[in-house]
Amino acid sequence: MWRRVTSLSPVISTSKPTSLDQAALGFKIWRSSFSTETPTLVKDGPTSFKERNLFITFVLGGPGSGKGTQCQKIVETFGFKHLSAGELLRREIESNSEQWSQMLNTIKEGRIVPSEVTVKLIQQEMESSDSNKFLIDGFPRTEENRIAFEKFTGLEPNVVLFFDCPEEEMVKRVLNRNEGRVDDNIDTVKKRLKVFEILNLPVIDYYSKRGKLHKINAVGTEDEIFEKVRPIFSACAGK
Repeated sequence: MWRRVTSLSPVISTSKPTSLDQAALGFKIWRSSFSTETPTLVKDGPTSFKERNLFITFVLGGPGSGKGTQCQKIVETFGFKHLSAGELLRREIESNSEQWSQMLNTIKEGRIVPSEVTVKLIQQEMESSDSNKFLIDGFPRTEENRIAFEKFTGLEPNVVLFFDCPEEEMVKRVLNRNEGRVDDNIDTVKKRLKVFEILNLPVIDYYSKRGKLHKINAVGTEDEIFEKVRPIFSACAGK
């Protein structure tokens, strides 16, 4: 596990705490006090994240863009470990429903969960996995997420996939999948798409300028879309 060598400082805001901040601070892994110091996280044992030579892919796309389905195909074909930021949050909420009631409301309303919470959940999954290849699905959703990930882990992605899909197609897909998720209704879907469009564009632009972004036209059958994805990882595997 990771041990803390300095206190963690909030990445979200220095303004008056909101109910979401309080819910996040109630989570078991954020019991220590906050300070203005930059956090340094060190893994017990001889092997750090950097020493493991990780290959990290961020997978971006609006709800219903098909990124989850394509992640499954990437896992099956190239042997990556798939981490869904949304599923990690939902799993944590289900394991501690009373403490996470505020976070559940956040997901229902399509708003953003505090960055520290999401990054810590992802980090825990990465450190507990034997894999060195990770698909991090649905993250980062904001520049704040991106900065928090880099600060807390000391890592950057090798590849960033962006599944570009028209809004009407994404709405249709989400409403048709009928998975029983609390955030799969038309009002919430539209809110989530609006939030995604506003907050995710700076992330996409950032990675595009760094030459890491691969924009995928996400219209077509699952196999047709995967054939656009395959060459990216085939080329990486050949390096």
